[in-house]
Amino acid sequence: MTLRERLDLYEKLMRLDKPIGILLLLWPTLWALLIAAYGRPPLMVLWIFVMGTVLMRSAGCVINDCADRAFDPHVERTRNRPVAAGHVKPREAILLAAALALVAFLLILPLRNWFVVGLSVVALFVAATYPFTKRFFAIPQAYLGIAFGFGIPMAYAAVMNSLPADAWWLLAANVFWAIAYDTQYAMVDRDDDLKIGIKTSAITFGRYDVAAIMFCYAAMLAILVGVGRYMLLGWMYYLGLAVAAVIMGYHYTLIRERSRDGCFKAFRHNNWVGAAICAGLLADYHLRPLLA
Repeated sequence: MTLRERLDLYEKLMRLDKPIGILLLLWPTLWALLIAAYGRPPLMVLWIFVMGTVLMRSAGCVINDCADRAFDPHVERTRNRPVAAGHVKPREAILLAAALALVAFLLILPLRNWFVVGLSVVALFVAATYPFTKRFFAIPQAYLGIAFGFGIPMAYAAVMNSLPADAWWLLAANVFWAIAYDTQYAMVDRDDDLKIGIKTSAITFGRYDVAAIMFCYAAMLAILVGVGRYMLLGWMYYLGLAVAAVIMGYHYTLIRERSRDGCFKAFRHNNWVGAAICAGLLADYHLRPLLA
């Protein structure tokens, strides 16, 4: 195998060819940075968290593929993943994940903030253990929401060196969001997952899956409204939430028939939910004062 072919396998293993997963981690981190810094996070902190998000998401994907290497060959969507297909050995993948996590850890050291360092250890533990929750936890997507949202408390710690109530409420909102979008993702694989015996929210919710997704969307928005009131955010922020709500309504039209293509499209489209909220925050902090 040539070096180029090996690098292509690593790129596929880290999902660098699928930026949607990176964005689903990045948007909540950006919300937290903007709110914690009142719209003006330090550029160095912003750069560190963006790069750290990319690295840790890649490491998480590698760990997930190692943990699921016995299951993935039996799922249509995942059977060709590098570890499942035997193109990358598990030991090699684990070394890659460790290298990615190490670089992400080194990135935060210039912050000289031991609070962030401590939280990074917790973040690594949550990311590394998430794949195994699918063996016993009825809604592993809730744990995923914590793993995908751990950039929130880390962002607050980096900017404020504390974890106020709004940090935890943002994390709670992200948990509901992750349950919503990853249930859509799990609906694509539900038949295969039932055969191999792993647990997902799509299986747990059963025929109430669509209703559960819309409830989680509503809970997420309700929490974010509460955060906005607590932080005295203005109308442009709520406009961003309104746009996100419209997008969620569109997702309902995609998933109500429970088709694989529709559910997968809705999952991928959640990027625009995160983007709408981020745009609302940016506009509220930077444009609204100019219009006052």
